[in-house]
Amino acid sequence: MKSNIFKKDPFIGSPEWGESKYWSYKDLSVHFRVTGDESNPPIVLIHGFGASSDHWRNNAEIFASEGFRVFGIDLIGFGKSEQNLQRKIKYLENQFWANQLASFLDEIVDIQKNGKVILIGNSLGALTAITTLSERPELIKTIIAAPLPEPVFINPIKFYFPSWLVKVKSFLIKIFFHLFPLKILINLISRTKLITFALQSAYFRSISNDNLLKRIVTVPARRPNASKALRSMCVGMSNRANYSKGPSILEKIKNLPNRPPILLIWGNKDKLIPIFLAKKLIKLHPWLKLSVIDNAGHCLHDELPNHFNQIVLKWLENLKTSEQPI
Repeated sequence: MKSNIFKKDPFIGSPEWGESKYWSYKDLSVHFRVTGDESNPPIVLIHGFGASSDHWRNNAEIFASEGFRVFGIDLIGFGKSEQNLQRKIKYLENQFWANQLASFLDEIVDIQKNGKVILIGNSLGALTAITTLSERPELIKTIIAAPLPEPVFINPIKFYFPSWLVKVKSFLIKIFFHLFPLKILINLISRTKLITFALQSAYFRSISNDNLLKRIVTVPARRPNASKALRSMCVGMSNRANYSKGPSILEKIKNLPNRPPILLIWGNKDKLIPIFLAKKLIKLHPWLKLSVIDNAGHCLHDELPNHFNQIVLKWLENLKTSEQPI
């Protein structure tokens, strides 16, 4: 039985694209948006760290106008999705979000009825997408990762620590993030001009006058349980096992039968994950494809949407006409 529930969107002031809906996952409220004809092939957009489905403000309706049914999901802890975990979920990390996404594909996108999905993810969203692919490849037609994080670990992880040292490390990380004043830090950044400085690191163009972008990020950050959700993410992502990290996931995907094609899109001015790391990643995994956008930073889908959208649509058109099974 499907566990989706729908209710009126209580938030005002965010960019509105498509229809705003809610769904329940593990008794946690999940917000998503949807636009386009129900009979069209499905695309799911997955935001990056600190963002939400609103961040696809310049992409979703374009894809819908080109003949796709477009969904944008807010991962647990972000956007308008649940931030008050109430001990239901201890920690948030990409394996958890991948399970959330897979359930969303099963229950809301309905792969059985509408066919395999196209996943487009920005940064953390891209990591969530490939994690989902590694676990549920039968759901996915193709992935567009723009960009893919964790390339600093481009070589497969081959070192192992004794279990007692892993436990000590995990304990120290938990203590650190429970003592670190995350709530004060979030309030300081989201309620002062520091937000402009923080966001600018993800963009090449100036975002000082982009008040809509600042609202996309600051409104969720000002919710009462934002710091609790962030603490769960910090501990969860820091304490992941090696098999949940990018290199191991890519190694698993590499060996999948009928592996879906993956396109990486990178901004050549990305300060968070520089382009030279993308090129190293491609050398290590030549089955990945790379497209580079000039004068774009980490959030290239929002910074140069026209260029980004054209690359995506061309990739999807080539897949449609290709003899390669997808």
